[in-house]
Amino acid sequence: MELASGTSESGAKNQPHKMAFITRFFIKPAKPALVQMPAGTFTVDREGHILTSTLPQSFPTADAIAIGEQVLAAFRAAERAQLALGELVIQYSALTLMAREQRGGAIVFIKPQS
Repeated sequence: MELASGTSESGAKNQPHKMAFITRFFIKPAKPALVQMPAGTFTVDREGHILTSTLPQSFPTADAIAIGEQVLAAFRAAERAQLALGELVIQYSALTLMAREQRGGAIVFIKPQS
């Protein structure tokens, strides 16, 4: 059977296979954007409010607040246990988090592993 475009019905069925071959080798699929690990510092007061930050704007503020709250909780727990904890270091496979106690607040350093 001939189609209006001048190709046979069997020829029209083969068209998707030809396009699949072309798209597989010549048209590259979109790659997801790489997420860069954050680097910077921020300070929190004794209530957990962020005072200053050098973190990139892409770093969620809610995450910085959550980190600050956990850091302050660790320093308070050490104080209640009468332990002299002035610095806290947490190392993940891709990230190092270091916090220093500062008069009830804290300064937190976030650095990608090298």
